[in-house]
Amino acid sequence: MRGIILAGGSGTRLRPLTQVLSKQLLPVFDKPLIYYPLSVLMLSGIRDILVISGPGHLDQYRALLGDGDRLGIRLAYAEQDRPRGIADALLIGRDFVGDEQVALVLGDNVFHGHDLAPLLREQVAKLSGATLFGYAVADPQRYGVAVLDGDGRLVDIEEKPRRPRSNLAVTGLYLYDNEALDHAARLAPSARGELEISDVNRRFVAEGRAQLVNLGRGTMWLDAGTHESLMEAANYVRVVQQRQGTRIACIEEVAYRMGALDRSGLHAAIESVGVTSDYGRYLRQVLDEH
Repeated sequence: MRGIILAGGSGTRLRPLTQVLSKQLLPVFDKPLIYYPLSVLMLSGIRDILVISGPGHLDQYRALLGDGDRLGIRLAYAEQDRPRGIADALLIGRDFVGDEQVALVLGDNVFHGHDLAPLLREQVAKLSGATLFGYAVADPQRYGVAVLDGDGRLVDIEEKPRRPRSNLAVTGLYLYDNEALDHAARLAPSARGELEISDVNRRFVAEGRAQLVNLGRGTMWLDAGTHESLMEAANYVRVVQQRQGTRIACIEEVAYRMGALDRSGLHAAIESVGVTSDYGRYLRQVLDEH
């Protein structure tokens, strides 16, 4: 399976912070926002990942992440010249994905949970069609909402409904078989001129090949696309890390625990980050404990 991170968009809701800086490079407490979706793909067992961003930002991502070698993964980059909707990422990434399955994650989504990693790897292993992830929210009118039948099967997705038929928001993480690329290629732009990912998802629903996995209470999901939600995500990360003494979305630690980095690789990562920061000292602690 190949992974795609869509880190594009103009970030208008976060201006002036995003006037010259890509939204996904903004800090969420102690690390850039893009570390969080990147760690989700890595925890899923994916090691070939494409980062898509807008004009003028790709060099910043390359400077931050490089080619992925220091993480034991392979990173590639592609430009989205203007926002064309989430499904456009499947078109941009078509050559990168080839004939493999694909995991698409939005660059401003934060996921965390004790059982998240094994859940993701389980869903990747048994993927057939499309797997979406739902999360119960208090304000479903703001999201794409999953509609389930009496047996818990996904039967529809409503985009920002005025009268939601459930409180399960469809999060920004999507697992697809390869035909999702063809589905995206056949889409007609919406009234906003965008290729809607909900239309790709509805195609799988209509075929009876889409399932929804409810992330449940043991997992946190945040869409950090506004000033308030960005602060909420930062506060969540700060509290969890300070109370538990661990790091969320520490990509070097994830690479090490997933077997992508050996001890020498983690040591090199520590040398690159340095030990003058709490982040670097934490990596040193991870190395010393193992």
